[in-house]
Amino acid sequence: MRLIHPETSAEVDLARVYAYPDAPCLRINMVASADGGTWLKGLSGELSGRGDRQVFWVLRGLADVVVAGAATVRAEGYGPVRARPSWHGLREGRPAVPPVAVITRGLDLDLSGPLFTDADPEARTIVVTCEAAPRERREEAARNADVIVAGGERVDPALAVRELAERGLGRMLCEGGPTVNAQFAAADLVDELCLTVSPILIGGDAARVLDGPSSLARLRLAHVLEDEGFLFTRYVRRRDEETETV
Repeated sequence: MRLIHPETSAEVDLARVYAYPDAPCLRINMVASADGGTWLKGLSGELSGRGDRQVFWVLRGLADVVVAGAATVRAEGYGPVRARPSWHGLREGRPAVPPVAVITRGLDLDLSGPLFTDADPEARTIVVTCEAAPRERREEAARNADVIVAGGERVDPALAVRELAERGLGRMLCEGGPTVNAQFAAADLVDELCLTVSPILIGGDAARVLDGPSSLARLRLAHVLEDEGFLFTRYVRRRDEETETV
């Protein structure tokens, strides 16, 4: 893997180039085809490659919490995050793994599955739901997970982010899907986008990285890495003074 922007001959340290800022940060990580689709045969993994998986695990190792929507959790078969030898030093002073936080309005989840029953006690799965969710499902979820009620009729993205940050989970890694991404973007909460561009054309009706209400956030390109034709981009939110000059 090589860094092509900004160009350098030095060996790439992924933990350094993807390091979080000191302040709380919501980072979206997605993979998309060259024509913008975010899944193939219903799964994002079909677009992935060796380098993408490498970046994926570094981003998880750096994060305080992994955030995903219920649809993504179901489709991708999410389980609890497992520690990796390559994380030595990345998680000093923190639990060995980040918890998974599931955004869900209706709690249509397998609450007896590994994501809830096999999580590390120090990184219990978090359910972020709303008051409209069935009370009995909330109570069932609370047996094996931490439940956050963030909103009335639906999950309020801003309240969800604030609740996670107040729990010391300020380095947030959102893995989608596109609907959840769009909700965070529409609420003006996205600080970074880490987008892998896969060297493949797929056509069809796969959603884009954001699939939902319109939003506008101006980004600055922080870096581009390349490996086997895959591009690994990191965009960061422009500061106010940068935006004013656009």
